Amino acid sequence: MRGQSPGPISASIAYLAMLFLLLPLIAVIPVSFTGKRFLSMPDGDWSLRHYQALTQSPEWLGSIGTSLTIAIACAVISTVLAVLFSLGIWYRRPPFTAVLVGFVMLPMAVPPIISALVLYFFETGINLYDTLPGVVIAHVVVAVPYAVVTVLVALSQVDRRIELAARNLGASIWQTTFLVLLPNIKLGVVSAAFLSFILSWEEIAVTLFVTSFEVITLPRRIWSGLRDNIDPVIAAVSVLLIAITVSAIVIRMIVQARREEEQHR
Repeated sequence: MRGQSPGPISASIAYLAMLFLLLPLIAVIPVSFTGKRFLSMPDGDWSLRHYQALTQSPEWLGSIGTSLTIAIACAVISTVLAVLFSLGIWYRRPPFTAVLVGFVMLPMAVPPIISALVLYFFETGINLYDTLPGVVIAHVVVAVPYAVVTVLVALSQVDRRIELAARNLGASIWQTTFLVLLPNIKLGVVSAAFLSFILSWEEIAVTLFVTSFEVITLPRRIWSGLRDNIDPVIAAVSVLLIAITVSAIVIRMIVQARREEEQHR
């Protein structure tokens, strides 16, 4: 509809805003190809030495593996908890639904530094400080509210009459859940897992409080590298993270577009 399309001025402002936001990300790409031993723009000396150093560094590869393990565990646990909580709310419709949802959303409202302090004292008390399970728990606390919001939005678009129809046809609560309800919200569940993975993959504020020397995630190693010495490998790592994130977002957009296209047929 022509009346809903943005005008050339609005479109230009939007593109300029996008360019302004992306410039810091774009600037790191040529820096990662510098041939010098310090962070600088390449002056005709384009090189892959920092990418080679990244692939040959056990410290960097170890941190990538640690972050990947934690992010996958966080995505699985957060998604399962979010689905269980959301289905419970959807089925039971308790009178204090808003209070329950608000309680789950608290980590989103509380400043990260407060959450980090609480998690530090909690994990120190149960001897999980600076351990892999401890970091996973901390990331789950951060990611669950976002996963719950995503699943609740998906459930809000489900017609409750399909549950009644399934139950009237003799389906049990488990059959209704796994054969009827979950297939209808699978895109929301996948989105919740994707969001939880990304939140855990890039989380640094809480991680700094619940880790020390044993568990060093990729963001923590980048932060330590920037604090102790300016290693150009950080630029190479940043470019790889940008490429992975952009690829994941593009894949998600393609899957969502195909799903919407199938629904409109």
